[in-house]
Amino acid sequence: MVVEVIQGEGPVVLGQPHGGTELPAEVAARLNERGRGLDDTDWHIGLLYEGLLAQATVVRATFHRYVIDANRDPSGASLYPGQATTGLCPTTDFDGEPIWQEGQAPDAAEIERRRAAFHRPYHDALAEQLALAKERHGFALFFDCHSIRSEVPRLFEGVLPTFNIGTNDGRACAPAVEAAVRDAVKAVADGPEDWVLNGRFKGGWCTRFYGRPDEGIHAVQLELAQRAYMREAPPWDYDEARAGPTRDRLRRILEAFAASLE
Repeated sequence: MVVEVIQGEGPVVLGQPHGGTELPAEVAARLNERGRGLDDTDWHIGLLYEGLLAQATVVRATFHRYVIDANRDPSGASLYPGQATTGLCPTTDFDGEPIWQEGQAPDAAEIERRRAAFHRPYHDALAEQLALAKERHGFALFFDCHSIRSEVPRLFEGVLPTFNIGTNDGRACAPAVEAAVRDAVKAVADGPEDWVLNGRFKGGWCTRFYGRPDEGIHAVQLELAQRAYMREAPPWDYDEARAGPTRDRLRRILEAFAASLE
């Protein structure tokens, strides 16, 4: 199973494209030691969000982003032209270090196979759940759940704010939805330097592709700095002392998101 769906009856769909750690044996055998460390995982994202919002639907990729990145344009086009990023089938990690053994990076034919076997099923499931939510409620609210290490010099300078909201510069959702999430994040953040709207992370391909407010689908991405809930070094342990308060803050954000169009 490459995608898991937890069905809810509410308008909110939680996307989790980067929390999976499963690797097909033939992929694992081709990764180098660094790649097998899976450092760029959105570690424990399912556990962090579990049970925070009643009747939310969850769509979760079980495969790792090194197999194929479910939050990248299937055409391979860059989300951030001119900026450092990782591609549809990454060849390096966030630090720019190779993740494949020499000569073992996927070629075009392999990328196409992975697109059909992993990327497409995730998006088929996500599209289906968003359509169901819209059918039930007249609109759907898509919250794309992400996390990343607090410091990744290749991708951004300094220390990342805890809460990084992305709405594709306001194009992925109605103004009321953006304002509700922004205000909720502002209320729970530790000061003005602890959150940002449409900063380095404006929303990945999922937010940009599914966020169609004119069609009744509103999308917001939250990129959470991992220091808020875990140890940011191998073995990447979940830290309940940090995660508990962060879950309380995320609950308030999700509740505001769910109520944003009432």
